[in-house]
Amino acid sequence: MSGALLAVLTLWQREIVRFYRQPSRVAGALAPPVLFWLLIGSGMAPSFRPAGAGASAAGGYLAYFFPGVVILILLFTAIFSEISIIEDRREGFLQGVLVAPVPRASVVLGKVLGGTTLALLQCLPFLALAPLAGLGVPSLDALALLAAVLLLLAFALAALAAAIAWRLDSSQGFHAIMNLFLIPMWLLAGTLFPAAGTRWLAILMRIDPLTYGVAALRRALADGPLPDLPGVGASVAVTAGCAVLAFGAAVWIASRPPAR
Repeated sequence: MSGALLAVLTLWQREIVRFYRQPSRVAGALAPPVLFWLLIGSGMAPSFRPAGAGASAAGGYLAYFFPGVVILILLFTAIFSEISIIEDRREGFLQGVLVAPVPRASVVLGKVLGGTTLALLQCLPFLALAPLAGLGVPSLDALALLAAVLLLLAFALAALAAAIAWRLDSSQGFHAIMNLFLIPMWLLAGTLFPAAGTRWLAILMRIDPLTYGVAALRRALADGPLPDLPGVGASVAVTAGCAVLAFGAAVWIASRPPAR
């Protein structure tokens, strides 16, 4: 048990140290979402006002788009973090870790926890900009909900990225799959627009598990009721279930013998 825990802590620390030794990765994970928030939010604000968005409607489109940008920061950080699996395989480090007498689950957990920690740390500076979007300071209950949802979302996205990266040998292929799979998930989660009057789009958004994470973030950041969004209990349950499934998939993929 001590060897497994040591492996988790060592891989977690390695991810943190390596990430912050590369300033370009820090800027690449944080700067684009902030620019998207300012440019898209400012451009859409005069022509778009979300119906039934509660306090977000009062704050304008920048307030409505704010939770989506938080998710985007988590997503970018997960991509930049878990791509290190491909780099570690090329350099031979991953092969050395896999022959160590520790469970594969410990190896995956160390990598995923590293990505989760980095994603949460990247989110903190942006969350401090909430008053600029017209969002008030959350209550203690809302802060607890915000922390729990951010932790679950960061863990789920990092685990999903690890599951995708584990079998790939090309970083270009990894980015292509992430753009094809996760970016549409982000768009369908109600980050840019609500599903107003479009039935097929509303169905896709209800199926998208990321929708429930975005809904929980909106409830944590909003001052008033949001009747059009899924409830807090359902949102947290779906997000937690997705985190467990994504981690289980990553462990299962890592435990399978390598393909010829």
